[in-house]
Amino acid sequence: MSITEDVLAEARRWIGTPYRHGGSRCQVGSDCLGLVRGIWRALYGQEPQVVAAYSADWAETNIGDPLLEAGRMHMNEKPLANAQPGDLLVFRWRDGMAAKHLGILSDEDRFIHAYEGHSVMDSALVPQWRKRIAGVFTFPDRAAATQATTYQ
Repeated sequence: MSITEDVLAEARRWIGTPYRHGGSRCQVGSDCLGLVRGIWRALYGQEPQVVAAYSADWAETNIGDPLLEAGRMHMNEKPLANAQPGDLLVFRWRDGMAAKHLGILSDEDRFIHAYEGHSVMDSALVPQWRKRIAGVFTFPDRAAATQATTYQ
């Protein structure tokens, strides 16, 4: 299978996992970052960097844009117009604030994400979600990811 097919298969395996802030375990508990971390571990064996504990309001109290910065460091950024199933979507709730939500594009108009108060689910990418996309990234091929993996 291609990396895209593997991303989608793994993301779909997580559907129904309960939402748990800071969690990253399939069918145990996960938030949106935990979903991506879990997919990464399944594909590459280990995460590309250590993720410190974070509060629910981390994006409102932090400087910078850590999700976009991490995406640019470990993945391949692409224009929204070129987004394809299997790509990582990064969402920004408000202008001037850090992006703080992640999901995997599952088809042209749907995405898989861990949604607070619910679970990991496949949701419609309606205009209210689409207008908040701040970045699109592809997962790297396995050889490139393995060579670039370093813990910080």
